[in-house]
Parts: sequence; structure tokens; C-alpha cells
Amino acid sequence: MPKTPTILLPAHERLLVELGENLRLARLRRRLSAEQVAERAGISRSTLHLMESGASGTAIGKLLQVLAVLGLERDITRLASDDVLGRKLEDARLTETRKRAPKSPKSPKKSPASPNQP
Repeated sequence: MPKTPTILLPAHERLLVELGENLRLARLRRRLSAEQVAERAGISRSTLHLMESGASGTAIGKLLQVLAVLGLERDITRLASDDVLGRKLEDARLTETRKRAPKSPKSPKKSPASPNQP
């Protein structure tokens, strides 16, 4: 069954290209060849090239493997850790005061007849 291509917004494509460039720079800073990183990550060199060029078809598991080879695997947990919008929405929900439904009117309570009254 042929894979359907992932269609991304241009802004999202730019983010993937930036991520790929960061991976490439991290590899080069460590003086590792693409062949070395691919071999250690258990992926093909062409898959690594796709990741470094920002291709959207690579799997997140393969990304984690490359990050592990570069010693950056813990960075993956920071991806959504500083969720400013999510925290603001959560805070807004916490500060909302819930309104209760009005109490239904009750009929006045009748006092029990006292034994002294006829």
C-alpha cells in the first residue's frame, strides 16, 4: 500500500527544516560523519539526510535514535514543556467561578400542630 505524503503548512515546513539544520549542526559539532550517525542510530544514511533536510516523512522513533547517538535524547522531553498558551488556558479555567443553579423555591414548612392547640 503506497504511503500518502504528509501535507504541511509552509510555516510547519520551515520548522522541520530548522530542526533538521539543528540536527546537522549538532552532528558536525561532534565531528561525526553522516555515515557514523546513521550506522549508530540503525538507520540508512539517506534517512538521516532526509531528517537533516527537514523531510516530514521520517518517524519520530528514528528522530529519537539520532538524538540518542548525538547525546541529545533528553531534549525530546522539552518539546512541549514550556506550553505558555496551554498554561494560560488552564489558569483561566481554574479561576473561573462556577455558578450554581438557583435553588428551587420550597413551600413554606408547616410547623407541626402542637398538642395544646385544638
